[in-house]
Amino acid sequence: MDQGKRASSPVQPKRRGLLVSIGLNVVLLLLVFGLTLYAFMLNVDLGDVKRRLSKEVETRQQTEGYLIETRNQLTESLREIEQLKAQLAYKETDVQPATAAAKPALPVVVNFRSSMLGKGLVAEIENTSDRNLTVILAVRNPTLSTARRFKLDLEPGATTDFGHLEGWQFASGDEVGLFNDEFGALKITVP
Repeated sequence: MDQGKRASSPVQPKRRGLLVSIGLNVVLLLLVFGLTLYAFMLNVDLGDVKRRLSKEVETRQQTEGYLIETRNQLTESLREIEQLKAQLAYKETDVQPATAAAKPALPVVVNFRSSMLGKGLVAEIENTSDRNLTVILAVRNPTLSTARRFKLDLEPGATTDFGHLEGWQFASGDEVGLFNDEFGALKITVP
C-alpha cells in the first residue's frame, strides 16, 4: 500500500505545476491582449489629436492670411483717406480768389456760449442785415472726422441759437462755415 501512495503523489505535483503554468500563461496572454488593446486605443487617440491639430494649424494659417489681407486693405484705405484729405485741403479761396473778393462780406456774427443743458457749446448766429437770409451752415470736427450741413433761415436783426438740439454739438476746434450765394463765405473755428 505504501507503493500506491508513493506512485500517486509524484503525479499530483506535476499536475499542479502544469495547472499553475497554464494559469500563468492564460494570465500573461490576457495581459498581452490587454496591452495590445490599450496600445491600439492610444494609437486611435493619437491619430485623432493629430487630425485636430492639423485642422487648427490650417485654420490659423487661414486666419493669418485674412489678417494680412485686411491689413493691406486698411493700409490702402488709409492712403486713399490721406489723398482725399489733401484734396479737401484746397480752400475755396484758393480756387476762386477773384469771385470771393468781388462779393461783400456776409452780414452775420457768430458767437459761442455753453449749452444750458450742459452738452457742448451753442452757436449764437446773428443776422445784422435788414433782410431775411438763407444760409448753409457747414460744420466739421477735425478730431472725429465728422461733418454735416444745415440750411438756416435767419430773420433780419435776429439771433438764432444752434446747438445739439438742432443737430450739432459744438466743441472747441470745430470748423464752421456759413455760405450764401450773394455774399462771401464766413469761416471760423470754435474757440
